This record gives sequence, C-alpha cells and structure tokens, in this order.
Amino acid sequence: MLKIGITGNIGSGKTTVSKMFEVLGIPVFYADVAAKNIMIEDSQLIADIKKTFGDDAYFADGSLNRKYIAQIVFNDDAELAKLNALTHPAVFRAFDNWVAGIKHAPYVIKEAALLFESTSYKMCDYSLLVTAPLELRIDRVTQRDNITAADVQAREAKQFTEDKKRKLADYILENDEKQLLIPQVLALHETFLQLATP
Repeated sequence: MLKIGITGNIGSGKTTVSKMFEVLGIPVFYADVAAKNIMIEDSQLIADIKKTFGDDAYFADGSLNRKYIAQIVFNDDAELAKLNALTHPAVFRAFDNWVAGIKHAPYVIKEAALLFESTSYKMCDYSLLVTAPLELRIDRVTQRDNITAADVQAREAKQFTEDKKRKLADYILENDEKQLLIPQVLALHETFLQLATP
C-alpha cells in the first residue's frame, strides 16, 4: 500500500487539500485527531503520561486534563519533547493498524502537522508539502481561530521552517491563492495512482 504524507505549516491548507483527496476516494489518516483520541484510548500511553506528568494529567472520568498538560508543555520545550516522545510512537502504531485495515484503495494519506518533526515521513513512501506565504497563513488562522498574529507566529516557531520542509518534501503544492488548487490536487492524484501501480 503506497503511503503519502501530507504536511504544511499552520494555515497552509493541508486539511483542505486532504479533504480534496478524500473526495477522490482516497482514505486519509488525520494524525492530530488520532493523537487526541489515543491519549484517552491507548492504555500504555495513558500510563506513560501519568508517570511523566502526574495523575493530574487525567480527570477521574478518564478524560485528558488538556489545560493542565498545556500549562506544563506550552512554554517548556523540554517538557513538550517528553510529551511528543510518548505520543508520536503511539500515533505511529495507530497509523500502522489503520493502514492494515484498508483493503481497496490505490494509496493512503497521512495528514500530520509534524510529519517531518516527528520523523513519521520516514514511514511514508512520499511526502507532500502544502505551502503558502506567511502573511496569507497568518490572515487565514487569525480569522479561523480568532487569535492574534503573535499567537500564530508562536505556533509557527514550534515547527520546522517552510524552507527546511521544502528541502525534505518530495512534492510541493502551492496554496497561495494565485494558483488553482484543484488542478494541482488532480495532477498529484494521477501521479500517486501511477506510483501505486505495480
């Protein structure tokens, strides 16, 4: 099964692009959604998080105390690295299990904000970077999430730069509102179909 990783910095439109592939019948694994789910479903991960961050990481009903975790990791890169070191392998396992259950698709997509940072691009056959100018991405996110430009830039600073991602990506899709998105997605879809054909 051919695996394509899709990523892009905040506001690039990677989720929009992933949804277009879904319309074309391609299964998409949303790693960030999966991470949120497995933090309350994966017993090994739950135990590891409690051991690392304390029992207060979870409420009595088993739900994740997101505010508590956020306060620990948000301004401390070392603590964030600890959390990522626990969650990334669990997401990798979830992705493998998900792929194993896909039977009738020419290829699958893994959409992940930290595809390169987490090294999970190495689990994919090819990677696709969705890119857009920083000013445009800031505009999109401030309108979408009702946050400030400074908030967007703080999130941006926790990811690899677009330049670094461009060097790592096998394919680049420009979502700059100058080039049409759908023709680029259709062209990539044809390319991936050819790559998936033995």
